[in-house]
Amino acid sequence: MSGRILSEQELNRATLDRQLLLRRSALDAADAVEHLVGLQTQLPPNHYVALWSRLDGFDAQAFSRRFEDREFVRLSLQRSTIHTVTARDCMPLRHLLRSVHSRTLQGAFGRKLKGIDMPELAARARVLVEQEPRTFNDLGKLLAEDYPDHDAQALGVAARNQLAMVQVTPRGLWLQGGLAKHTTAENWLDLTEPVPAMTPDELVLRYLKAFGPASVMDAQMWSGLTGLREVFERLAGGLAVFRSEGGTELFDLPDAPRPDADVEAPVRFLPEFDNVFIGHKDRARIHDPRVAKEKIWAGNLSLTTFMVDGRIRGVWKLETDRKRTTATVNLTPLVPITKAQRSALEAEGAALLEFLVPGADHDLRWLVDENG
Repeated sequence: MSGRILSEQELNRATLDRQLLLRRSALDAADAVEHLVGLQTQLPPNHYVALWSRLDGFDAQAFSRRFEDREFVRLSLQRSTIHTVTARDCMPLRHLLRSVHSRTLQGAFGRKLKGIDMPELAARARVLVEQEPRTFNDLGKLLAEDYPDHDAQALGVAARNQLAMVQVTPRGLWLQGGLAKHTTAENWLDLTEPVPAMTPDELVLRYLKAFGPASVMDAQMWSGLTGLREVFERLAGGLAVFRSEGGTELFDLPDAPRPDADVEAPVRFLPEFDNVFIGHKDRARIHDPRVAKEKIWAGNLSLTTFMVDGRIRGVWKLETDRKRTTATVNLTPLVPITKAQRSALEAEGAALLEFLVPGADHDLRWLVDENG
């Protein structure tokens, strides 16, 4: 195995740089979202904090208007999880990741769908969600009228995985909510011509640009695709090759930025399921080894976290009153932090409060990690 060894600290700084977390970027929001190959937004507000932490002068209301104008959409993509992507990337990614969604029907749900003609089910579901946006619960019940011997929930899941269905607004808009109602991406984006799938080669190159240096397993974990080793082998002649301290082979774009290990990394606040949090199978480059997994995960839900010196070293939580006249951000460090780091977190936390709840009475509270 050839290639220079990259330390975990070097991998950390490279990842922060690619993820626009080493310094705030002047990129337009659409360019940033495409650079990042989408933002995981399992919860509707996630894209606002994610972009605020990455972009200089990010305007949430302007982004929300662009989202309402359908320049961005939220739908199931990598790992069969909800991502915010541009309208341009929506269908190319969804076509490529079709196999990821099909796999979810091979387990318990699949056993409840025996005997169903899936293309027929998809065609019926398309008619229903293009008549009007529907929740998956309502869609499953309507499909059960045509398939009375099958489980309604399983029918809804099958439709989700067969069709590219976006969550329609007002869900995902700034400071607005709404049920998770869906229609097809083709209907929502008024697509009248077929859109070709992104190629696996293109996906890997874009992944490396946003997450590299990375291993084959990193890319497979991030995307949910299997069989990517063949893609890496096909691209190998144009890639730089490195090794991790543990000996794992890592690939990267030759001219991609790989900052020195001692480059200063600012404190950053991240939403649940942030890209940097789950972009690699080996998360040593971003996690502080002193922080136990259960301190940043609550069941299957990741907590809102903050980074100090490029590592996840604490959690934060916003609290507001019903009328949003007062707002507090609670900070819980999970490892010891210095006085200077504390001051930096307080300054960034104050800016976060002004972004999330402008005009309210703001407070920042330090909490003790009771399990520390």
